[in-house]
Amino acid sequence: MNLIEPIIQFHAEIQAIRRDLHAHPELCYEEQWTSDLVAKKLTEWNIPIIRGLGKTGVVGIIKNGNSGRAIGLRADMDALPMQELNTFTHASQNQGKMHACGHDGHTAMLLGAAHYLSQHRHFDGTVYVIFQPAEEGGAGAQRMIDDGLFEQCPMEAVFGMHNWPGMPTGLFGVTPGPMMASSNEFEVTIKGKGSHAAQPHNSIDPVVVAVQIAQSWQTIVARNIDPNDPAVLSITQIHTGSATNVIPDEATLIGTVRTFSIDVLDLIEQRMFEIAQHTAAAFNAQVDFRFHRNYPPLINHPKETAFAVEVMQAMSGADNVHATIKPTMGAEDFAFMLQHKPGCYVFLGNGTGAHRDVGHGLGPCNLHNASYDFNDELLPIGASYWVNLAEAYLRAA
Repeated sequence: MNLIEPIIQFHAEIQAIRRDLHAHPELCYEEQWTSDLVAKKLTEWNIPIIRGLGKTGVVGIIKNGNSGRAIGLRADMDALPMQELNTFTHASQNQGKMHACGHDGHTAMLLGAAHYLSQHRHFDGTVYVIFQPAEEGGAGAQRMIDDGLFEQCPMEAVFGMHNWPGMPTGLFGVTPGPMMASSNEFEVTIKGKGSHAAQPHNSIDPVVVAVQIAQSWQTIVARNIDPNDPAVLSITQIHTGSATNVIPDEATLIGTVRTFSIDVLDLIEQRMFEIAQHTAAAFNAQVDFRFHRNYPPLINHPKETAFAVEVMQAMSGADNVHATIKPTMGAEDFAFMLQHKPGCYVFLGNGTGAHRDVGHGLGPCNLHNASYDFNDELLPIGASYWVNLAEAYLRAA
């Protein structure tokens, strides 16, 4: 693997930053300590910054030469509301908060790249290093866009990266087109009429209606969606009733829908609403239907993906780059940025967990797991990728 030597030499400092971030996790839109640290480091390296985009976001501006061309590199900063099981020295010091998705590593890798780019400006144009808040459900990418990210930082393309547990350490994975799914939530309340359970004829039983709706919804993916279009409709919660001898007034269905296209999502939402409404009407019940679209599908642009693959292969070798991996039904709000700018999002293998220090939890090293820890072996790999990508992009015709 052809890593950048000064970045390798800077590994210890990048690792110290990463572990400091891990020990001080902050939730979405609360990343004040984190953004202060990022801003402090960028300022120390003579990189001008913009603060306040997306409330706690930070953007570093690294310029060289006379070209008006520009590229954006994005890392997320927020943690998750969960208790860490690890007890190693850099475990979370903030109760009920944990970097269980590797955003500490993403931030550290981009800082490592920013440090090198500030010291070795082998490019002509501008590199915007984007440190984004609130990826974990807060739509921080959209908030930064709404606050003027692309107006204040007029970049041609934007790129993102995420560590991926289970994939061999340092292996890159990407695919053109849909790479991650849209994330959507529903909460549907069936309003009936309660009664004594021994007198069901006096009721409009919302439990029966809920069961009918739940069963019928499962036909949407099976019978309304083209089998070539992946989709998931999962009912994850059913809430109703309080006693064995009472038919309740209401029942609620809650869950998620995932798709790789907006057209499929539109169809699923429409069919869910129609089935819920008509089924309830058949039983003389009413329905309160709420469907919330969180994140759109993350769709990599073909040209920028092919360019990123060339950069990864030149750095790591063709065998260490999987250019057509299977998409995942997980979601990522970098999708909002790719709706506004061409770009590409890649995975970087985090290994199987063997890298974890003594004191790690008993669970697997999976994302959103209380025993997770970012693999520090990736720090020079990810930072070198960012630098190679920026330098290649800003010298390309």
